[in-house]
Amino acid sequence: MTFEAEMYWSGAGLIALWLVLFGLALAATRNGTVVAGAATQEFGQDPESPAVVALLANRWRSVDRAAAATLLDLAARGVIEVRQPDDDPARSTVHLTGKEAGDLTPYEHRVLRRVVEQAGETGAPIGAIAFRAEERAKSWNSELRQEIVAEARVRGLSRPRFGRFLGGALSVTLFVPGVPFTVAAVAGGHGLRAAIFVGCIPAVVLMWLLKRALGERATPRGLDRAGHWAGVESWLHAHEEFAQLPPAAVTVWDRYLGYGAALGVTSRAGRLLGFDAGDKRSVWSSYGGTWRPVRIRYPRVRPGFGAKTADLVQLACAAAVVAVGLYLFATLRQPDWAVLSGPGAEHSARRPGLVLSAGWVGVALLGVLVAGRFNRWMILVGFVAMMPGNFAGRDTWPFNTMDGPLPVEVAFVACFAALAVYYVVLAVLERRAAHIVTGEVLRMEPRRRKGAPRFLALDTGEGDRTIAWALPRGAPAVAPGSIVRLSVSPATRVVRSATPVLN
Repeated sequence: MTFEAEMYWSGAGLIALWLVLFGLALAATRNGTVVAGAATQEFGQDPESPAVVALLANRWRSVDRAAAATLLDLAARGVIEVRQPDDDPARSTVHLTGKEAGDLTPYEHRVLRRVVEQAGETGAPIGAIAFRAEERAKSWNSELRQEIVAEARVRGLSRPRFGRFLGGALSVTLFVPGVPFTVAAVAGGHGLRAAIFVGCIPAVVLMWLLKRALGERATPRGLDRAGHWAGVESWLHAHEEFAQLPPAAVTVWDRYLGYGAALGVTSRAGRLLGFDAGDKRSVWSSYGGTWRPVRIRYPRVRPGFGAKTADLVQLACAAAVVAVGLYLFATLRQPDWAVLSGPGAEHSARRPGLVLSAGWVGVALLGVLVAGRFNRWMILVGFVAMMPGNFAGRDTWPFNTMDGPLPVEVAFVACFAALAVYYVVLAVLERRAAHIVTGEVLRMEPRRRKGAPRFLALDTGEGDRTIAWALPRGAPAVAPGSIVRLSVSPATRVVRSATPVLN
């Protein structure tokens, strides 16, 4: 065995050894078993807040439902008020009472600030508490979790899964397997930069595994308190109506509703009080003076949406190329292009199905190339598209004639010709003066395709429905909730410019 091979095998052995030690560390730091206590309605002396209870109820893995539980607990303590104007709990509103907040924890202050930010002096629907941007929702909830974990540690209920020594040892030793790989790459004649890259690959993978395992685990006191709250959960479950209580029921059930949300018993109230990114298609807006839900439509399959004049001209040319190419192929082909009978006709490269497939796919690929969407994957797609014609025989292929256009070809020629005219019309309309619209930004949503314009949903205050505009990828982003003046092209719904409007 060469020295290079020995180094590679040594690196693989060190990776296996690290994984074994990592597995032993995971097994040694597992949470203990929570023994549920007897059903009780007592919170106990100096009870944990609903947010901390949510951490215990989720086995120290997450703080799901903690924000909603904290809001209900603040309502039970009179800091805020939840009102339900009719029979629909989803139309409940949240209001500030003016009562002094008192000694609140950092995460309670965080939830209260969010309520103040949305409710103001007049109140707001509970649906308006949700965030309009996924990035902000993630960062807000991440900071909320850190504050809850900090209190749980102070109370002796939680601790880091890996202690300082164990975590440090695992962090340092994950770089060791990369050393033999680096030495082997250098011995094999590779450059130093390539050798370092090869040596870093194991460290990156092992670091990802270690990061996934980092988190909290229970202390003996934490397990004991989790068992007590499991008993409270059993008592709440005994009340069948408790799961369907609306948020406004906090006036009757007091702090039990908040703890029920933390324990996952009050499922209805927990669902209605969302502190996540909210619904992309329905957003509460107060632009225009009154709160109302605004339905958003995202035109994902609209031809020409978000395209500039040059793009429209290019797309028109592509559609015209497909229409003309398909028309020429359909009208100029002759019966002698294909082999319909005779020895080897079933396996000939000129059988009707394959000839037709090749012509259609060739025209389609040419159109894609003119449209500027061509890449190496299109060749594979074209090859797959020819498979039906490749395997179809003379008797099974439905279009076994090569004389004159087929009805399906006539239909496609007409469709692509109409599409070319449509793009030309859009290009002409794009040259007109821009329209000016002003409103509140409801959401900013990215697109899957790289370089595609982003969706910008704007509420102009004129109705309960809106269609998203297309904000070009290079344009500066605007924050959801801000008031902006947009210069737009209605035909393609492109945003030419966006200017913030000072309130």
